[in-house]
Amino acid sequence: MTPDFIRDALRQVKYPGFSRDIVSFGLVKDVTCTPGQTTVKIEIQTRDPKIPEEIFRACHAALDNLPDVGSVKIDIDVKDAPAAASGTGKSSIPGVKRIIAVASCKGGVGKSTVAANLAIALAATGAKVGLCDCDLYGPSVAQMFGTRERPNANEQDEIIPIEAHGLKLMSMGFLLEDSSPVIVRGPMATRYTQQFLRQVAWENLDYLILDLPPGTGDIQLTIVQTVSVDGAVIVTTPQEVALIDARKAVAMFAKVNVPILGLIENMSWFECDAGKRYHLFGDGGGVREAATMRVPLLGQIPIDVETRQRGDSGAPVALVDPSLSKVSAAFHHTATTLRAKLPV
Repeated sequence: MTPDFIRDALRQVKYPGFSRDIVSFGLVKDVTCTPGQTTVKIEIQTRDPKIPEEIFRACHAALDNLPDVGSVKIDIDVKDAPAAASGTGKSSIPGVKRIIAVASCKGGVGKSTVAANLAIALAATGAKVGLCDCDLYGPSVAQMFGTRERPNANEQDEIIPIEAHGLKLMSMGFLLEDSSPVIVRGPMATRYTQQFLRQVAWENLDYLILDLPPGTGDIQLTIVQTVSVDGAVIVTTPQEVALIDARKAVAMFAKVNVPILGLIENMSWFECDAGKRYHLFGDGGGVREAATMRVPLLGQIPIDVETRQRGDSGAPVALVDPSLSKVSAAFHHTATTLRAKLPV
């Protein structure tokens, strides 16, 4: 029996609510194998006592019946995670009052489009807003805001965020050439994410919107263990295949004690020039799911050609006068509803 063998066996132990295992997350800090005993040291950050209990049981289930393992000792060091700051008006990032995660767990539902336009609409209410693109592998904020400017650093070696359309922005897209892929493994993804949150000069913001990547992996766990997230907004489309992943997102945030602020149904319908609505992805799935999950439905966002065109050209649709665009109006209504739920 060797430590490497034990680590391989522990790869079947998933962090509760996430798709990644505790070894990939870097939570297994040490493995010691001596005749008759195997000791595993694990370090996690959480305020939920059920999480270390679940990990403890899962580790024993993975190791106890292995040959020559001996007596198994699972030593879990639980460190206090940042608490959600709901109601306090303070976050764990200096200069930021509220942190909102926008998530979906599924690609292709327009989450980044929603995050970008929601940030613009929040700024239109008079709030000072920042947007952090946490999708390292598929960053889109640079394209959607029409800038390829490279960020500089201040005297404290903090990254100065890019400013566009009245927002402060940070994205891997500002650091790369257009065609450069991001090839980083878990620990490096964790490091980049922590830098975007902790080493960017996010100063004097009422809201910082975090545009999360799809899934329930390294980046999501890094965020909730690095900063205090006031709440999460779940983006879905009306069809069942998207709602399945929306439920996973809700379960993930429940595991890490981040409150769900509400659900946004994107691409709810297409309205033709004659005023007839076509429900391309089904009718009312987000409405029913919000009721089932007992979370608010923050808004329903129609789909139209202008939204795509403006996202591609760097001028998101929420910049349009709401009286001239039904999609823009939907985003501004949603932002007003969200701000009422989470005032600063």
